[in-house]
Amino acid sequence: MTATAPTPSTARVRATALLPRLTLVLAALLAAFFAAAAPASAHAALTASDPTDGAVVATAPAQITLSFSEGVAMNGDSIRVLDPRGKRVDTGELRDLCSGSLIRYGTALRPGQPDGTYTVAWQAISADSHPISGAFTFSIGAPSETDVSLPSRTAGDGPVAIAYGIARYVAYAGFAVLVGAAAFILLCWRRGAAQRPMQRLVVRAWVALTVATLVMLLLRNPYTGSGNFADAFDLAGLKAVLETKSGASLVSRLLLLGAAALFITVLFGSYARRHPSAGTDGDASADGTDGTDGTDGTDDSETPETSEEDARGESDLVFGLGIGGTVVAGGIAATWALSEHASTGIQPALAMPVDILHLLAVAVWLGGLTALLVALHKVPGIERTAIRRFSTVAFISVVVLAATGTYQAWRQVGSWSALTGTDYGRLLLVKIGLVALVVAIAYTSRKWTARLAGGRGEGEGEGEEKGEHASDVSRETSPVTVTPATTAVSDSISSDPRRAAQLARQSAARRTAREKQVRDADPDRAGLRRSVLAEAGVAVVLLAVTTILTSTEPGRAAELEAGRGSTATAVPDRAVKVTLPFDTGGQNGKGSVRLQLDPGRVGANTLHVWAETPDGKPLDLPELKVSFTLEAKEIGPLPVLPERAAAGHWTASGVQLPLTGDWRIDVTIRTSDIDQTTVQKNVKIG
Repeated sequence: MTATAPTPSTARVRATALLPRLTLVLAALLAAFFAAAAPASAHAALTASDPTDGAVVATAPAQITLSFSEGVAMNGDSIRVLDPRGKRVDTGELRDLCSGSLIRYGTALRPGQPDGTYTVAWQAISADSHPISGAFTFSIGAPSETDVSLPSRTAGDGPVAIAYGIARYVAYAGFAVLVGAAAFILLCWRRGAAQRPMQRLVVRAWVALTVATLVMLLLRNPYTGSGNFADAFDLAGLKAVLETKSGASLVSRLLLLGAAALFITVLFGSYARRHPSAGTDGDASADGTDGTDGTDGTDDSETPETSEEDARGESDLVFGLGIGGTVVAGGIAATWALSEHASTGIQPALAMPVDILHLLAVAVWLGGLTALLVALHKVPGIERTAIRRFSTVAFISVVVLAATGTYQAWRQVGSWSALTGTDYGRLLLVKIGLVALVVAIAYTSRKWTARLAGGRGEGEGEGEEKGEHASDVSRETSPVTVTPATTAVSDSISSDPRRAAQLARQSAARRTAREKQVRDADPDRAGLRRSVLAEAGVAVVLLAVTTILTSTEPGRAAELEAGRGSTATAVPDRAVKVTLPFDTGGQNGKGSVRLQLDPGRVGANTLHVWAETPDGKPLDLPELKVSFTLEAKEIGPLPVLPERAAAGHWTASGVQLPLTGDWRIDVTIRTSDIDQTTVQKNVKIG
């Protein structure tokens, strides 16, 4: 009597069939959503400018300078200064004013500029490959109306940026699956090299990564420049991209993908022939078994008669594939590390190898998880030992991921306030939560793996499965009584090769369907498939968040940029100039004070203070007091009482600042007997 496996309900079958498709749809939607929802953010922050944003200077400055938190690439058109009528008034010559760790660029103004409000528009490429831009205004003499209208599109924004972001997501996903699936085959399931579903998975990942890299290379010029798709085929722009660090990294990735193609050829060629599939196409078992060897499943179909010479040759091949694959995978990961976050900021010499390890750990874990999911759904006979091995490999990968991720988080965030107060920090918290969720689901998968290893799923259950399958096969191949009618039908079929091939395909399809029905009836295997599918679904979201993190301004840089409005940076041999608006709350209590600290360094300085009404006219105040405080060293407040030099102008000489650091300037302003306020700003001295 043939044992019949229980038939799942129609709803359950449909749900199981829809889950992989829903996962793919979710991946595409997340990629598009995140690329559209996250504007390209600066990784280099504008930390200071001279003049500062909104400043009112008495005379036209000789030059405009911009300071950044990290290295940037600029040219003669990167800084444009426009007068109130929108006419460009800078010389167009970029001045490199960098000194040591100070990143500063400037451009000179043409002499004889009249009073009014001027607009400074700038654009650059951050050292970690992301385009940045911005604009601010300052006024000469007094503010005025301006006709300047700047483009609403910022650098790295718009449809091109969306397409570029999707390509980045596909590149990360392709890299993870390519490296993880290959590692899964070599480390966990060598027989998988001969399975068609595994071969298709790796090849498709290679194609996805290659196409995404080519798209990024073509879109790089419009992404960092005009934002027009037509410029993707501008040969001059493409040549300029190839001369940049990002362009060189993309080209290097393409060359390494050529080496990866050779690795794939060997893996699925000579290596796969040493571990032949039990079936012809990886979807069905030729002998009616589940692909195990009937013992402990440790040998992935190797025959006991393998000669010592063959074993040595296989060992050499595995060693070569392992070394070659590690070098190629590490090289591809390095193309990200050498051109993005890790290549700039603090400790780049340590950050780049740590970033490579982080990327490889992510790929081995998430890519191997994808390979396991495909094997569980498409291959009938994946051995329990392969699942146990991957469980160990995944655990090691998570440990490496946690260690390297902790260092990266400290390096990019820098403070607890940035962890909760910046977009990067909040995204990082989301990523940590997703990793914790995947690990929790993975714990459930390990429980199913243990049940498969020691319970019914691999013991008596497998025996029953084999018995059921053998009965089905025997029923499929059992002899039939030969009658003249059947002889006539057989002769008819043999005379029609097309009909014979059709019947053979139908027979194979029925056999495969019965095998899948038996496998699906095993609750332990079904439980493992569901938990692995859940892991993969969360991993899709995790990869999307990771992609956004790579295009989001790090917490350190975001805090520096946020502090630009409250901190002025001292320029060597030039006075520190700051402007502070005030409002005492009384009648005629609004205005601004301009401070100039000359020469703005440790030692004696001369202080000038100008008070002005909102329309830029001098404002005579009943009282004005200034103090300096260095909170880091608990020095101060050091009081200064400037003397009135003219209407709305006060001076003080011999203002002593004993140490370098961030000094807080407090200005107390009284506009009447009862109306008074104190405004403050930090200046960096030294």
